[in-house]
Amino acid sequence: MQYDLNEDEAELIEIIRNLRKAFPNGYANQYWLAQKAFDKLTDLP
Repeated sequence: MQYDLNEDEAELIEIIRNLRKAFPNGYANQYWLAQKAFDKLTDLP
């Protein structure tokens, strides 16, 4: 399956992929970044 992703969507996917690698030391920061990126994508006008 192929999807055309915009830059923000690709960034969120990359952050989520890095969550496991960041555990335990950088997990909280990566989780915060993922939440921020998700909120940016789902912000309604």
